[in-house]
Order: sequence, then C-alpha cells, then structure tokens
Amino acid sequence: MEEELIAPIVIGAIVLLLIFKAVIMVTEQTAYIIERFGKFNKAAKPGLGFIIPFVDRKAATVNLRVQQLDVTIETKTKDDVFVNLQVSVQYSVKREMVKEAYYSLDNPKNQISSYIFDDVRAEVPKLELDDVFAKKDDIAVAVQRNIAMSMEKYGYNIVKALITDIDPDHKVKESMNRINAAKREREAALEEAEAGKIRIVKEAEAEAEAKRLSGQGIAQQRLEIVRGFKESVADFKKSMDTVTHEEIMQFVLMTQYFDTIKDIGANSKNSSILMPHSPGGMRDVQDQIIRGTFIGGQIGKDLGDDNASGGE
Repeated sequence: MEEELIAPIVIGAIVLLLIFKAVIMVTEQTAYIIERFGKFNKAAKPGLGFIIPFVDRKAATVNLRVQQLDVTIETKTKDDVFVNLQVSVQYSVKREMVKEAYYSLDNPKNQISSYIFDDVRAEVPKLELDDVFAKKDDIAVAVQRNIAMSMEKYGYNIVKALITDIDPDHKVKESMNRINAAKREREAALEEAEAGKIRIVKEAEAEAEAKRLSGQGIAQQRLEIVRGFKESVADFKKSMDTVTHEEIMQFVLMTQYFDTIKDIGANSKNSSILMPHSPGGMRDVQDQIIRGTFIGGQIGKDLGDDNASGGE
C-alpha cells in the first residue's frame, strides 16, 4: 500500500520539477539567451516564457538598458600639449540583435574603449589646445559617429558620446591662467586709460567753456566800465564847465585805482602783492596817469591835423 502511494508522489514531484524548470520569467529591459544542447535557440523577451527542461538552458542575461562607459584618455594636441580627456559613451544593445551582441564580442566594454581611444587620438592631434576646448562637441560627435559605424554590426547602438572633462598638464594650466590674468589686466588698463582720456577731455571742455564764459563776463564788465566812464564824463561836463576832458579822465582813473585796491583787500582768496602806496608813490601814479592822458590827447590832435592836411 505504501509503495503504491510513493509512486504517485514521486511522479508528481518530477512533474512539478519539470514545470518549474520549463517556466521562465524575463524582467523588463532584459533578454535571456536560450541555448539548446549548447547551440543558440532563441532570445527570450520580457514576460512569461517556456523552455524544454534539461534540453534548453538559460545561457546569459543581456541588459537592454542604456549603459555608460567612462574612459580617460591621454593624448597630445597639435601644439604639443598633453591633455587628459574624460570621454563618456552611452550605449545599448539592439533588441533585434541580442544574439550578435552576446556572441560577437567577448568583452564589449573593452572593445568600445579601444574604439574610443583610437578615435580621440585621431581627432585631438589635429587641433591646438584652445580649439580642443572650443570644439569639444565636434570631437564628441566625430567619436560617436565612428564608434556607431563600427559597433552597429555587433548589435550595439551608440546613443551619445560626451567629452565631460579636458585636463591639460598642471604647468600648462598655470601658464594659461597667467595669460588670462595678463589679458584681463591689459583690458582693465585700456578701460582705465579710456576713462582717463574721457575725463581729461571733459575737464578740458569744461575749462574751455568756463574760460569762454569768463571772457564774455570780462568783456561785458569792460563794456559797462566804459559806459560808466562815458556817463561820468558827461555828468562832470554838465556840472563843471571849466573842467577839461583830461582832468575828468584823470579823476576817474584814480577812482578806479582806489576801487581796485579795495577789491584786492576785500577778496580773501587773493595772494599778497607788493605795490607802492606811500604819498610819493601816489604822486608817481598820478603823474603816470596825467602823462598818459596828455600823450593820448596829443596823439589824437596830431592825427586830426594829419587828416586835415590830407583833406586839403
């Protein structure tokens, strides 16, 4: 009786084991390589799948997600500067070429790295250091295009190639920093010089305008002085018929002289000046004024006689 119960239990266990071995669950963004007697049979897609137990086997799991490979490359530029470039390549396995991706390459990352080294060292030596920084996107596009062409037949899709870092030799970086600092100092000096030039020009223009206005003021002042002299002479002539023009002019000039001395003393900004102001000095000033007016009158008289002679 017991033997009759054991047989169905064993058979049931074997059936359950076969069912367990026959069912496979493939997760999303992956693929199973199924081999039958060591030969590729199929690539199981995500979801529920079945295989023949002990005949088929899961040889490998292939990742279908986008992966990233970071490679550091030392190379030399056209101007003989050694730089280290950090290159990041994003790649994925094509769903329809899982077999080729798994069986064609023994170590895909090493293969892609080799292509990256070859392409970068072919592109960077064509450029000078400054151009490497300026055209890093162009270099990345060239690397991506070349790798994509090479890896396509192996079932790999190159999504993107990026140059994430450019690191020249530390001595070169120090030299570049000094050059940039000197350039900025030169630009700052030029800006300061231009500002100084503008300031000097504006100050000169302001000074010229001030002198022009001062000249206009002085001219207007002199015009008013002459007008005042004229009115003073006319008033003197009306009130004193016996006084000559020369005497009136002498009086007015002496009055102007004393007014000038008063203005000099009243203005605190004026410097000290030395001038004769003794009784003898005053007499000398008066004699100079008299001689000046006499000479002026005599010159006017002679000019009048010459004109009269010419008219005759």
